Amino acid sequence: MSAHLDSRYSDWLYDQIFESRTEHYRELAHILFTKEFVWLVPNDDNRVADGKDLRYEFLDKLDLRVPEEEDYWLDLGCSVLEVLVSLSRILEFETGRTTEYWFMEMITNLGLKQYHDEAEDISERLINKILDEFIWRNYSHTGQGGLFPLLRPDEDQREVELWYQLNAYILERDYV
Repeated sequence: MSAHLDSRYSDWLYDQIFESRTEHYRELAHILFTKEFVWLVPNDDNRVADGKDLRYEFLDKLDLRVPEEEDYWLDLGCSVLEVLVSLSRILEFETGRTTEYWFMEMITNLGLKQYHDEAEDISERLINKILDEFIWRNYSHTGQGGLFPLLRPDEDQREVELWYQLNAYILERDYV
């Protein structure tokens, strides 16, 4: 994909989650955009499909076409940013809270909230370590270190697909 179109897509994703924040998270968003989400638990491939669907929406909304020689871009792996944006939208639909709210909730749960652009030390190495813990499901059985930590999980959250983690999280916290 041309760097220009890739940059536009990354900016478009950012705009889906941040409309009014005083802090900016462009550098973190870039790292999330360049980090591929790998699914390990059955049916988490649905979250990948949701994230990749954002590419088609982006192209449609901006009335853009991918040049034929670059159509492979639509089939590239899904980024962590794409997964988080799509999950934020699902959560907005389910709870009525904004995508921005949910994106911030998830990066807080991951331990990434302090990595806004005004932060003195944004360690890409540390951010990638945190993302690897999430992607490879090396967080606690309660989901602590993942997107949706629970206080009283019924099962090991490392083995639960993200869809069910999301639903348990909003039910446990009375977001519905």
